[in-house]
Amino acid sequence: MILVISLNSSLDKIYTADKLIYGGVIRANTVNNTAGGKGIHVADVITTLGEKCILTGFLGGETGKFIKDKLDERKIMHKFVTIKAETRSCINIITPDGKQTEILEPGPFITIDEQQIFLERYCTLLEKAEIIVASGSLPMNIDKTFYAKLIYLANDKGKKFLLDTSGRALQSSIVANPYIIKPNAAEMENAVHCEIKNVKDAVSALSLSSDQVEMPIISLGKDGAVIRYNERIYYVIPPKIVLSNAVGSGDAFMAGLAVGLARKHDIKTVMRLACACGAANAMESESGFVRRKNVKKLLEKVIIKEL
Repeated sequence: MILVISLNSSLDKIYTADKLIYGGVIRANTVNNTAGGKGIHVADVITTLGEKCILTGFLGGETGKFIKDKLDERKIMHKFVTIKAETRSCINIITPDGKQTEILEPGPFITIDEQQIFLERYCTLLEKAEIIVASGSLPMNIDKTFYAKLIYLANDKGKKFLLDTSGRALQSSIVANPYIIKPNAAEMENAVHCEIKNVKDAVSALSLSSDQVEMPIISLGKDGAVIRYNERIYYVIPPKIVLSNAVGSGDAFMAGLAVGLARKHDIKTVMRLACACGAANAMESESGFVRRKNVKKLLEKVIIKEL
């Protein structure tokens, strides 16, 4: 089983508009309310691919209830900790030029008691899981070392921990030896203090990255990803697609990694599945969503080069 952690879930309000007017009035053409947050996207894709997973984290208020209802509709198993505060909402405005403007709330206040309840629940769920995926930011008052605590607990049980976060939460977690990290180029620049403008730069950055991570990955967006594994460097190139919405592609990539590892595929097949999932998500208007038939079609079109 795969355990997916979404500590800072959200209600995502996705608008389409003809244009943005700074200081003016914008009338939306369409609006779509969805259960959001990187971890929820990951769990959605894992479930779609037919692998068993359980989603956990914090949810509160009417927004939290809305998210649970949406998860139930999608048949995504979940065991969230109920909090007193209201779960956050986030806004994404899409314009015809392909630009997406996001307004992200910081997240609710999580009490010490609620954090402890979560840790106890996590330890229980950890017994049943082989792979753990933690994706997204931390709520506003949770300490930056919180992910590191979860990684240590997973490592003590011999479980693989896949982490997709950024900033101080990422930097504070590397010392705990996560199995995978997946920063984008900008996030990796902050971690290793070097410029990453192309694949060659990404390879150099991986050579500077910590040996405490078994499989560090630098995401290059539409240009694919550069991965270090067993002292080898791989460049994973996605197939050509008709782009609809790239938001959530990184989450779909993480889901593919988790599913591939859970099925004990060889490492190149794991990379191929992850890349195919990321590309399949970009074909859809909905964020963090793939169709199994598209993933299957794209699998053999993924190119992997050993550098």
